[in-house]
Amino acid sequence: MSKPSSASNPNIMNRARGPMGFSGPVVKAKDRKGTIKRIWLYMEKQKAQLVASIFFVIISTLLGILGPYLIGIIMDEYIIPRDIAGTIRLLAILALVYIATVVFTWLQTFMMVRVSLQTIRNLRQDLFDKFQTLSLRFFDSRAHGDLMSRVTNDIDSLNNALSQSVVQIFSSVLMVVGVAIAMFSLNWLLAIVTLLVIPIMMLASKKLITYSSKHFKKRQKDLGELNGFIEESISGNEVITLFGKEGKFDREFSGVNERLRHSAMAADTVSGFLGPVNNFINNLGLGLVILVGAVLTVKGMATVGIIAAFVTYSRQFFRPINQLSNLFNMFQSAIAGAERVFEVMDETPDMVDKKDAIAVESFRGDVEFSHVHFGYEKGKPILKDIHFAVKPGQKVALVGPTGSGKTTIINLLMRFYDVTAGELKVDGRDIRDYQLSGLRKKIGVVLQDTFLFSGTIMENIRYGRLEATDEEVIAAAKMASAHQYIKHLPDGYQTRITSGGANLSQGQRQLLAIARAILADSDILILDEATSSIDTSTEIEIQKGLNRLTEGRTSFVIAHRLKTIENADLILVIHLGEIIESGTHEELLQKKGFYFEMYHSQFAHLQNVSAQEAVES
Repeated sequence: MSKPSSASNPNIMNRARGPMGFSGPVVKAKDRKGTIKRIWLYMEKQKAQLVASIFFVIISTLLGILGPYLIGIIMDEYIIPRDIAGTIRLLAILALVYIATVVFTWLQTFMMVRVSLQTIRNLRQDLFDKFQTLSLRFFDSRAHGDLMSRVTNDIDSLNNALSQSVVQIFSSVLMVVGVAIAMFSLNWLLAIVTLLVIPIMMLASKKLITYSSKHFKKRQKDLGELNGFIEESISGNEVITLFGKEGKFDREFSGVNERLRHSAMAADTVSGFLGPVNNFINNLGLGLVILVGAVLTVKGMATVGIIAAFVTYSRQFFRPINQLSNLFNMFQSAIAGAERVFEVMDETPDMVDKKDAIAVESFRGDVEFSHVHFGYEKGKPILKDIHFAVKPGQKVALVGPTGSGKTTIINLLMRFYDVTAGELKVDGRDIRDYQLSGLRKKIGVVLQDTFLFSGTIMENIRYGRLEATDEEVIAAAKMASAHQYIKHLPDGYQTRITSGGANLSQGQRQLLAIARAILADSDILILDEATSSIDTSTEIEIQKGLNRLTEGRTSFVIAHRLKTIENADLILVIHLGEIIESGTHEELLQKKGFYFEMYHSQFAHLQNVSAQEAVES
């Protein structure tokens, strides 16, 4: 199969994990209000808990405002007149007020955490569901680590913002309004002096937030790239070690890591100015309140209790404003992450069912490629005028040099992609007329690069047909010649496999993949060098199983070892995206063309290898 020149290499056998340079999509700034609105659509599903949280916020805020008012009364009406009993009584009430404030503050936090976690759960589920609908084209053109970062880091960033910020923003706004009303009710002149500082604080916050916003977006993007690089390095660790490229990867990681440090430093440094700047303005406002309050007290226009209340109120007034500034920093990161999440959720799947798509019960196995053209990228054709027909039950072999287009034909048959021109029919109908899920369930695939999931051997084979009994699983394993090695494992079929099957040999993994395909009992079968990683003696046994498996089924075999497809009903020789020869093994040998040269070249090579082994032995 000819491969695209870009990072996207659509190949069901070897999914691209993104290049070293990480050509994943750059995070583009979207409508911030639209992003917040979409987040709210998820949050409003928990209306009852949101209302309860808001109720607790109101109660805790009112209690917080009541505290300084009681302090003023205690000083003016009890401490100055030296009423000890009254002071103790009011202090007890004040203590109860503060205890109640703590309780209701905890309740509001508890309820908001519940809302946040349920919102994040729904959002993460929708994102994962979206991943299941997207085509190979989407995944092959993006670094997998970057996509993982959106499910983890970006959503966690939003979770932190929702659980900590939303209620605090509402509480801060309510506190500012409530404190302002309380201050004006006590002394309008001192209240105006306090409010004079707000425009300065808002201007400073706006400038810093605007400047830091772009740095937060850059940080989220760089974090996704770092995750992508780490994921790729871990997945390809064996290859890195074999080629001695540890130093190269270390240098590249240092570069990616340094970019993240720079963007994170820029974001955190700029946002870090908010706290000190607002604290300075806050203290400036407090100094003005004390200065003006002292003058008013001397002139008899205020009392000591009012000044004490105002000192507390001014801190209560400026603290939520400071919190709002800091919360906006957290929100910047959360919005940047949410934009990246919604960017994926806004992707339009390439492969979708037609409105009147036909449910697939079974296939006879009649397959026809009618003048098919296809290219992964516009203007770069991979398949050119592919035309052939396969009758039910026939075995078709696809042979040709690497990059000739063999796997692309299989990708089209599995409908991972749609043809650019021409028509692909199964049982006389265009492949696009069938429901995708039913189509793929009726086509069994054994890939050259086998993927196994974390779990037991029994579970991995049963993945071919989830309702299969243990006896059916074991029967499939015997047919694939996997039973012999499985029964000698410490836990047999209950032996646990690590992710990807790393604790099994390549040959053992291939045997399990064949057993899985046998269990699926599909109507059409695709084998991509299914015996390529298996020793010769085992291959003989597997070929018997594969022959039983393919009997009566239309099967497509991608083969490099031509000896394994001599009994095929039809052999298609593909070169540079075109079928240059077709026929049976004997017919193609008689033509003495491209296939003839390939076959005899391999035969001569095998003879040389055998002779060399004989000499060495």
